[in-house]
Amino acid sequence: MPGLLRGVARTAVIAGTASAVSGRVQRRQASRYADQDAQTAATRNAAYQADMAQAAPPPVAPAAPVASVVDQLKELAELKNAGILTDAEFDAQKAKILAG
Repeated sequence: MPGLLRGVARTAVIAGTASAVSGRVQRRQASRYADQDAQTAATRNAAYQADMAQAAPPPVAPAAPVASVVDQLKELAELKNAGILTDAEFDAQKAKILAG
């Protein structure tokens, strides 16, 4: 019986040591992979944020106030009186203003 007891004890020690070593290896690998996963997630998040910043439409500037029809016609008349516009050009621009 002493030989059998010694064999069982030896098997128990070997199994316990193997289990402890395996546990340490698993914890070390899990820690390393967790760090890699965190780095990968940070990189992907930064790339996503950059893509979203590029995809966002540019801010719209407020439109310049549109001159009233009367103001446009007065300006057009001044250009005609100054000799910058011919009668035909004046009539064409006046028609555009009144149509628009």
